[in-house]
Amino acid sequence: MKVIDIKEEEFNDKIKGNKVLVDCYANWCGPCKMLSPIIDEVASQIDNCEFYKLDIDNANNVAKQYGIMSIPTLLVFEKGSLVRQNVGFISKEELIKFIN
Repeated sequence: MKVIDIKEEEFNDKIKGNKVLVDCYANWCGPCKMLSPIIDEVASQIDNCEFYKLDIDNANNVAKQYGIMSIPTLLVFEKGSLVRQNVGFISKEELIKFIN
C-alpha cells in the first residue's frame, strides 16, 4: 500500500475502511518528518490497512474532534471507529504492533 495525502473534507469517507491509519502531521514538525519514512516503509509491508496523511494545520475540525494537541498523532480506525491513538514518534516495530 501507499500513504495517500488527504484533506479534511475527505477524512470521514476515508476512515470507513476495515482498518485505516491516519498520520496527523505538519510540515514544520521535526518528529513528523522522522516518522514519515517509517510509515511509508510499513505501508509497503502491510496489506490489510489503508494509510493516509492529514496535514493537521489544515484540519482544525479533525484536531478538535479527536483532541489532537501534539503531533505526530497516529489514529487507527476500524470501520469508522477510532480504536487506537498514539502521540509522538514511534519505531517501526512499535508502529507494526500499534497497527495490528
